[in-house]
Order: sequence, then C-alpha cells, then structure tokens
Amino acid sequence: MSSFAFTALLLLLAAVFGLINHRTLKLPSTIGVLVVALIFSVLVLVIDPWIVAYDLAGDARVVLDQANLSHLLLDSVLAFLLFAGSLHVDLAVLRTQKWPILALASVGTLIATALLALGMWGIFGLVGTPVPFTWCVVLGAIVAPTDPVAVSALLQKVGLPAPLQSVITGESLFNDGIAVVMFLLALGIATGESGELGLTHIGIEFGREVGGGVLLGVLAGYAAYRAIRLVDEYNLELTISLACATGTYTLAQALGVSGPIAVVIAGLLVGNHATEYAMSKMSRERIVTFWALVDEVLNTLLFLLIGLEVLAIERDHPIILAMLCAIPLALLVRLVSVAVPLMVLPARAIRDARVSRIGAIGVLTWGGLRGGISVALALSLPASPYRDGLLTVCYGLVVFTIVVQGLTMPWVVRRLLGAPGRAP
Repeated sequence: MSSFAFTALLLLLAAVFGLINHRTLKLPSTIGVLVVALIFSVLVLVIDPWIVAYDLAGDARVVLDQANLSHLLLDSVLAFLLFAGSLHVDLAVLRTQKWPILALASVGTLIATALLALGMWGIFGLVGTPVPFTWCVVLGAIVAPTDPVAVSALLQKVGLPAPLQSVITGESLFNDGIAVVMFLLALGIATGESGELGLTHIGIEFGREVGGGVLLGVLAGYAAYRAIRLVDEYNLELTISLACATGTYTLAQALGVSGPIAVVIAGLLVGNHATEYAMSKMSRERIVTFWALVDEVLNTLLFLLIGLEVLAIERDHPIILAMLCAIPLALLVRLVSVAVPLMVLPARAIRDARVSRIGAIGVLTWGGLRGGISVALALSLPASPYRDGLLTVCYGLVVFTIVVQGLTMPWVVRRLLGAPGRAP
C-alpha cells in the first residue's frame, strides 16, 4: 500500500469513527475516536476465526507495520504536535509556575522511572515471565512521561484553575524530552551498545541532551521571531513557523540534543513573542487557527492508530496479568512522583488560593495521562525476547489512562477542588 493510499485510509477511518462517536458516544473527539477504534479492533479479532477465506487480523497487522508508528511519531509528527501545543501556552503564566513544572518534569520523571522499573521487575517475576532489571528500566522510561497530546485535549474539557492547568501542561511538554533521553540511555545499557556507563557519564550525556535542546530552542525561536518581524504577510509568516518547527527538530537530531525540548522552547517563544510583538492581529489569528487545526487532525490520527494497535499486541495470559497489575502500580508511582517534589516545594508553590497542596497532588496524579509518545517509544524497541511483553504493558497503561482517567477527570476535579469540571 502506497503512503498516499495509507493516509487516505486513515483519514477515512478517522472520519467514520469520528462520525460514529459524534452521533452515539458523544465523547471528546480524540478519546471518542480511540474508543471506537478499540471496539473496531476487538470486533475484527472476534470475527476473524469465522472468516476462513481471509486473515483479517493478519492483514491489519501488516498495514500497521507499514505505518511504522514509531518512526512516524518520533521522527516527524512529534515536532508538529509539540510546536502546536507550546504555541498556545501563556509563557507569563508558565513562568509563575516554573518551580513545580521543573520539579515534576525532572525529579518527578526520574522517580517515576526508577519506581516503575523496580515494581515491574517484581511483577514480571511473580507472573512467571521474568524480565532483566535493565529492560524494566527501559519500560519505566517509556511509561514515565505524561503526554502533551492527551493532556492538551483533556484540559479543554475540564474547568481547572489557570495555575494548575499550566503546571499540568508545562510538565507534559517538558517531561517527554527528558524521558526520551532517559529511554535512549537505558536502552543502550540494556542492549549492551553503550557498555556499563557510570553515573558521571550518564549525567554528562543527560545534561548535554537537555541543555543542548534548551539552547537550540532559544536560538531557533529567537531567529524565527526576528524573521517574522521583517515581514507582514500571513503566508510567509506561516512558512517561517513551519520551518522553525521542522528545522529545529531536524537540527536537534543531527546535533544529538533533545528535539522535543528544543521544539517546545522554540514554540513558546514564537507563540508568545512573535505572535504578540511581530504579527498583525489578522496574521496572529490565522496562524493560531492553522496550528490548532494541525493539532486536532494529528491528534485524531494518532489516537486512531493507538486504538488499532490492539491488533498487534501480545495476548499471552501472563503478560496480560502483568499489564493489569501495572495499572495500579503506575497510579501509585505517579502519586509518589508528584507528591515528593511538591511536598519539598513551598506550600504556595502553585499560586492559587483555590488549590490546596493535597488537591493539586490528587489532580496531578489522576491527570497523568500517557499517550502516543509512550507507544512510539515501545514500538521503537529492537527485536528481543522482551519486546512484545513491554509493548503490551505499555499499551494497556496508555489505553487505561486515556479512556478511564481521561473520562473521569471532570469528576475528580469537582471532588478534589470543587472546580466546575465539566463533563466531556
């Protein structure tokens, strides 16, 4: 199947599933497409044994393999999603919450990775499918980060106080870049490609990728801002923003620094400085509308692919049991990784009189959704005896957090904060 034909098929399925959701389920658009895709995948698996002339599940897996979701997301789509997400974030509000965001995105992610690795190492042993601890660290890095795609879609439906919403958004934008760096380091150790790295070397590599990503993002964002100031033409300004997103991510990969962090920083600068000081009102509205459309379409296609991936996961009973045990473990680990940084910070770190520290911890714990980034990292794992098991556990966590936690988030907000969390 050609790339054009595959894209046409995805858009057709997204339109059909979106229409079904709109007319029947009435869930938030991206979550609704995911749920309908899950139902479709289960139906394919149920009827497949009864249709002997065709191997429906096998054919679907072939098509999904052709999609190469890992390459599609990590090497291209992620740049657009992160740039679009950061473009709409208010940098002034984000700056007021810089310490909680920094603590959660760095210390919180490190804690989550370590605790998830330790917990899953024990769970795999208990269900009779032992996995080496180094590979459990890889899994921890895969499922530790929250997903800006899932979070941005969710926050539009929940009436959260602005400071807490900024913390959730900021953490999800920055922790994926940190988690990708941790994933690559852990994977190198697990496969033996990096040898036995010492803590000093790991720290240097981590600092180079993260610090380099921040520096590159600042330079790219400032360059785009200066270029946009030189013109007053919507089409050219839009082209500059596209070049900033794609060029920054590509250059980061070439330099060996964090592409996600670089794109987020560049998007924040373009979205706050360029749109405010270098664009006319008409250009600003058109560019914001364009990137909002890109964000919505790519989100929908990504959640569609996640829903269809159920056709490709391993359905071995011990692995399914490990996946089910991983769900409460992930919630407990999320609680610890949120509570520890926030308890160390001053009581009023999240500056809003309506948000208590306990309430903030509860909302941040339940709002820690996983999404396409985790699935893409899992799919990028090299062939090994542990790949299918890690992918299945990751997939189960992603689906649970998006569907269960995402749909119940308004209720949780009302219970913990008394905020007007609206039903999806």
